[in-house]
Amino acid sequence: MQPLEDVLVVDLTRALAGPYCTMMLADLGARVIKVESPEGGDDTRGWGPPFLEGESAYFMSVNRNKESVALNLKHPRGVEVLHRLLERADVLVENFRPGVMERLGLDYPRVHDRYPRLVYCSISGFGQTGPYREKPAYDLILQGMGGIMGITGEEDGPPVKVGVAVADISAGMFAAFGILAALRVRDRTGRGQWVDASLLDGQVAWLTYAAANYFATGKDPVRMGSAHPNLCPYQAFETQDGYLNVAVGSEAIWKRFCEVVDPRLADDERFRTNAERVRHRNELIPLLQARFRQRPTQEWVQILEAAGVPCGPIYTVSQVFQDPQTLHRQMRVELDHPKAGRIVVTGVPVKFSDTPGSVRTPPPLLGQHTRPVLRELGYSDEEVEQLQRVGAVSVGS
Repeated sequence: MQPLEDVLVVDLTRALAGPYCTMMLADLGARVIKVESPEGGDDTRGWGPPFLEGESAYFMSVNRNKESVALNLKHPRGVEVLHRLLERADVLVENFRPGVMERLGLDYPRVHDRYPRLVYCSISGFGQTGPYREKPAYDLILQGMGGIMGITGEEDGPPVKVGVAVADISAGMFAAFGILAALRVRDRTGRGQWVDASLLDGQVAWLTYAAANYFATGKDPVRMGSAHPNLCPYQAFETQDGYLNVAVGSEAIWKRFCEVVDPRLADDERFRTNAERVRHRNELIPLLQARFRQRPTQEWVQILEAAGVPCGPIYTVSQVFQDPQTLHRQMRVELDHPKAGRIVVTGVPVKFSDTPGSVRTPPPLLGQHTRPVLRELGYSDEEVEQLQRVGAVSVGS
């Protein structure tokens, strides 16, 4: 048994935030039927290179465990097919710009009136309400407007975005969290509701202690590279052959750190407590940096770990997927794809003792499941062919 194996999700999403949300649900066993336009499908099917036998690596990163049905929602018969799906569905997820679903006749009030048990989730850049609701939004824009980009980068450099699309991904995660909560409420009340998740809200929520520091002082946090505003030393250091992260999170760790890095530091009044080290950061860090450049990364890791000091190398992506812990946690999974051949995807990040999620099927080809899904909905082969002739559906290649 899987946690969500009795949940049917109709997925009207594309790009990243929505597909990441529905992939999380699919990984935990939900049946996710991805509804795509017959004309090219999800935008990310064309995002690349790299492509594997014509299939976008980007698309394949967030669409495993799903079925693809190609429906033309601008055709009334395509909308008719969608309604047959919604009659059976538990969840609908969409990430169109606010107003699009209303123009399609699929906005929350109308859908909720017709299917009151359905949990309806909308993911957007700025949310379903407010002065910016109809603004177009991309991850880069929201990392900037949500504050994350403003506190990321070196102190004397420009703002820098996080290396992956964290505004999209966090919105997808919050949406999945909201959907599960709404399903829990439906278990008690019998009624679905509207889950409204936005990239902006997710980024603002992520500010956590950066926001708290601003609320407490009235001062904007400054960019600090890999350093921490409230702890020191807690950052990356250059070594003889690379980089190393060190996290001194308590006074006990500081004592152990000094023993193996430089015993003289333990008696220095400027560095006796964390508060003093934060105040004298500009004096401490150059001393430590000079010391760390004297040995290679792996040697420092061995020395610090033996002393009980939290630390770790800064990996490239290729090194991440060679690490024994990553492999042990099954975060690298191989699959056979019908066109791309043997592919590799990331694993399921949440482990369950009794009902684990799993990576079961590869990302689908466009319209790969149109025919079998329509048969389940009661359409005959002749009706499917007719729907294809009038441009309401595509049965894929």
